[in-house]
Amino acid sequence: MELFIISLMIQLIIKRLEELYSFRIFEDSDPFRVLIRTILSQRTRDENTDAASALLFTKFSTPEAIAYAPVEELEILIKKSGFYHVKARRIKEVSRIIHEEYDNMVPNNFKELLNLPGVGRKTANCVLVYGFHEDAIPVDVHVHRISNRIGLVDTKTPDETEAKLREVIPKKYWLPLNDLFVQFGQNICKPIGPKHEICPITEICHYYNKI
Repeated sequence: MELFIISLMIQLIIKRLEELYSFRIFEDSDPFRVLIRTILSQRTRDENTDAASALLFTKFSTPEAIAYAPVEELEILIKKSGFYHVKARRIKEVSRIIHEEYDNMVPNNFKELLNLPGVGRKTANCVLVYGFHEDAIPVDVHVHRISNRIGLVDTKTPDETEAKLREVIPKKYWLPLNDLFVQFGQNICKPIGPKHEICPITEICHYYNKI
């Protein structure tokens, strides 16, 4: 598909979705809290992430505090996020590195973020978008699924989707894309039983028009 056509499509998609949803602010846009929250969000539902993050940050809210907290206590606080044994040790080590090597300041450099334990491309991009409000495209299951359904990309993995979206979507649309697609995917463009009857973009959706 030509870049010009995709640009027109994404303009329409963003416009329609912004009529339904607004860009959300997570953890007061504090980069450290966004980082920890995103690690906790891996392989779990948003409501579980919300609950675990709230409990954790009520007790331990800084890199130093989490770095020196007993891992057993961290496990109890984040249990609702799932895989809490692994995640507790991960956030403790990440917090230690942020505290000792970065003077409690999360780096806003993509490569440095990727060097942190348990931080992949999606997590690093989430920190840039939600913590620093920098242009990036975090690709989770929603963004991957919806981008392929609509016909913006034809890819097999989230990493491939990110690379392709960076090529075809004008940079000015990167910042809101993840959050709009996530909310759209949670409420309308669901993995099973998408709600076509209330979808605002059916006329340009390849998936819908092949049904």
